[in-house]
Amino acid sequence: MTVLIRATRGVATATALLALAAVSPGPAYAQQSPPSSLPSSPSPSPAPGTAPAASSGSRVGNLQLPAGWKITGGGAGRQLVWTSPDAVPMGDARVEFHAGDRLLGRPVAQQDGHSFRLPLRDVRLVEGTQLRVTAAGRRLDAPGPARSARIDPAAPAALPEAPLPANRVDPGVPGRYRTVSGEYGLKSVRLPGFPEPVEMRATVVGPADAPGKRPVALFLHGRHETCYTPGSDEVVGAWPCPAGSRPIPSHEGYLRAQRLLASQGYVTLSISANGINGQDYRAEDGGAQARSSLIRLHLARWADWSANRASAPAAVRRASAADLSRVLLVGHSRGGEGVNRAALDSLSPPPAGQDGYRGPVRWKIRGTVPIGPTIFGNNPAPDVPSMTILPGCDGDVYDLQGQNFVDGTRGVSRGAALHSAVYVVGANHNFFNSEWTPGQAQAPAMDDFSSDDGVDPVCSPGTKTRLTATQQQAAGATYIAAAARLFVAGDDRVRPLLDGTGRRAPSADPARALTHAVGAHRTPAFVPGSSVTVSGSGGRLCAQVDPDPARACLSPEAGGMSPHFASWEASPEPGRDAVALEWATPGSPVALRSARPVSLAGSDALALRLIVPPNSTGTELDVTVTDSTGRRAHLGRTRVDGLPGSERTASYWAREIRVPLSAAARSGVDLKRITALELTPRSGSGRAWLMDAWGWRPGTPAVRAAALARVDIGRLTVAEGDSGVRTYRVPVRVSGQSSGQVRLFVPAPDTGELTSRTVTVRPGRHDIDVPVAVRGNTRFGYDVPHDAFVKAVRGTAVGSHRGGVTVLNDDAMPTVSVTPVAADVSEGSALTWRVTLSAAADAEIMGGVGFLPPAGGTELSTEDVDRAWLEEHLGEVPATATPLSQLDHGGLYLGLSVPAGETSAEVSVPTVKDGVSETVESVRAQLTTYDGSWEPVPGPEFIGTVRDAS
Repeated sequence: MTVLIRATRGVATATALLALAAVSPGPAYAQQSPPSSLPSSPSPSPAPGTAPAASSGSRVGNLQLPAGWKITGGGAGRQLVWTSPDAVPMGDARVEFHAGDRLLGRPVAQQDGHSFRLPLRDVRLVEGTQLRVTAAGRRLDAPGPARSARIDPAAPAALPEAPLPANRVDPGVPGRYRTVSGEYGLKSVRLPGFPEPVEMRATVVGPADAPGKRPVALFLHGRHETCYTPGSDEVVGAWPCPAGSRPIPSHEGYLRAQRLLASQGYVTLSISANGINGQDYRAEDGGAQARSSLIRLHLARWADWSANRASAPAAVRRASAADLSRVLLVGHSRGGEGVNRAALDSLSPPPAGQDGYRGPVRWKIRGTVPIGPTIFGNNPAPDVPSMTILPGCDGDVYDLQGQNFVDGTRGVSRGAALHSAVYVVGANHNFFNSEWTPGQAQAPAMDDFSSDDGVDPVCSPGTKTRLTATQQQAAGATYIAAAARLFVAGDDRVRPLLDGTGRRAPSADPARALTHAVGAHRTPAFVPGSSVTVSGSGGRLCAQVDPDPARACLSPEAGGMSPHFASWEASPEPGRDAVALEWATPGSPVALRSARPVSLAGSDALALRLIVPPNSTGTELDVTVTDSTGRRAHLGRTRVDGLPGSERTASYWAREIRVPLSAAARSGVDLKRITALELTPRSGSGRAWLMDAWGWRPGTPAVRAAALARVDIGRLTVAEGDSGVRTYRVPVRVSGQSSGQVRLFVPAPDTGELTSRTVTVRPGRHDIDVPVAVRGNTRFGYDVPHDAFVKAVRGTAVGSHRGGVTVLNDDAMPTVSVTPVAADVSEGSALTWRVTLSAAADAEIMGGVGFLPPAGGTELSTEDVDRAWLEEHLGEVPATATPLSQLDHGGLYLGLSVPAGETSAEVSVPTVKDGVSETVESVRAQLTTYDGSWEPVPGPEFIGTVRDAS
């Protein structure tokens, strides 16, 4: 067969990189590797400082791809490649490819930070499909927001709300203790799956003279560049740091919060995790388990030092003694997911093969504070109180997926632990860490929020709602101290700052921090789902995550995003619902009816979490409840205003509204048997979404962890073998002492199409059974992942949420040879060579042909080949005749592919008659292929001769 060969502009090695990226095997759920990171990575890179040139968009059959995109390969080997003209900064959010509103998968970033690749398998793309690259919902391949719609009304149309009343206790006021600080460094540790050791380093700030043993606060930073070169703007994500560079001291970025807590009597430590950041692209969970292991390794050392204080480093001995029975964990970005996993692992141990800590638990985690966190595993620790800070102008974890540290705990365990969300208007992602803040950091730093197409009315620096770095850091320190005071010290006076009561801490002024919560003294009343029916004009049960606009709570045309509706790995995702209300005129009620009566007895109020559109004001709803006898009680009228927002922000966020139950008691309604909740719009046309409704009373109950079943999914790697069919099973470990339920998701390995079901699991049983049939053969192919993942439903805790069976190719790649088909032609004919494999393969074999200066004579130039061919495949044609080996960026480079099942392909260069009498011209070319590790392998050289047609 004859294969049309494309040429692309750019460095020859960069073009080779695209070919490599297009065929290198890997699961659709792959990790992003850091830019300019591991020199041992097999991907070739362009010269330092040189960006790969993004193509103008390639054509596959009748499908024209946008600029920067290409598809190569066929069958199971098809790959979708996007190349950015600018480096994509290393961050905490994962990069995703979308076709329209459908998630195609999470691509692998190449070492240069520009190119990303994703196996397509049997996914079909059709003309008109919008390809998008996003990170936590933020568009990377085009300026502006991830969604094209605009929010109406536009910010800042909403009138500013009056400041909330001040809380009677302000946790941001410094305490009475003098503080001391220092740093310790211990021998580096080995963590499973990471080839390089990880540092054991921490900055300690504590009280110098506090009596007795003091509570502990441990801080963990997020995923950031790891190394910088002093005196330059160069930062990399490598580990260990390259020669001449220094580690970025991200762990020193929380000193303001550490000093505040230390003055209040807390011993604080902030640990370094550059060694994880530089290697977590290797981890299926994004490094959550590694971060948990590192946290617990530090706590184990502190437990040792608590027992033998003389053995502690000087920085530890200078501070007051630590009480490991009272520990608060604070984690920023991926560090937030790390502290959540450490809290979970401290209650139920992870599988030994996945864990870097093997000793006893000699500490107690009283609470966690995730700040702008990721939650890739969607597995919050339900029985450990938490306060999640959501930065309203987060430019990294753009979708504010950390909201699931609150929403994802509902119904999983007893519900006694308070889980609070604190939405900080005008805060970005980076500035909570001073070492990620320009003007404060030792290494180069940046404002992560950007608006490429103009000034954002909410988040651009200088707008009324955007916080300065110092204002943001003051607010962060204050609310961290509030969490410490509530979760560790048990001071219920600060609870109104965190639980949706609507109070402010003056120390955080002028920051506007809004809160809501689940858990504590709340009893579930109406949580939208299969047990709730919705009736009434303008009301419907909607899916938080669903590509179908008719089912989705928030359509793509709405503009902006909701943290509550942040997508996970499944779309649609069953089990995540809300109630959508829309009305054109007031007065039409929407009723929610529970399948069985619910009790509000003992509650003071009904607490509703309601979303209204950003920048809207004055949404009013009447709230009525009905008991099982049909008796009704009007509880009152609520008013809800939207958050400041733009199309770039995740501002569809629920406000907590409370209506007293006293009217129901007076009317004789049986609060023990409530069957319906009715919401009646009283304002003009509008929209709202009910997340849930709870019976509420004040106070913070003691939390006792339930005996949950713990589920961990592992990964089994097997060779395909040469013959026969073998059946393997996805490894699953269920530990603990009780049964529970999880939702199991299984994507098809060829299409990615998901199936899901609810499974009851019991320790020691094999209730989750995912068989994988592996057929052996003797033909070269790609590794094939068969994945499965789970999410807690009830009575379970999920550790490692994803795993599977990866089938490794165990056959050698065929050898490649080149033979001439038409290597001596007259001008006007095509030079053609045949590339032949020694055997057919089950995967596409990729390579390329580069042009070299001939040993002598005249080289074929751009004037001697078909111009339309050059324009179509090269993109730009030089104005003057240029030898093919001397084109910009290393000369012409032709990508080559031999489709799966085939044994040959042809490379052709069409020449033209120029009507000029001239000497014989020639080309000299070399074939390059790639070995099993995707290292380039130089192949044979070959030549072609073109003679004058006259």
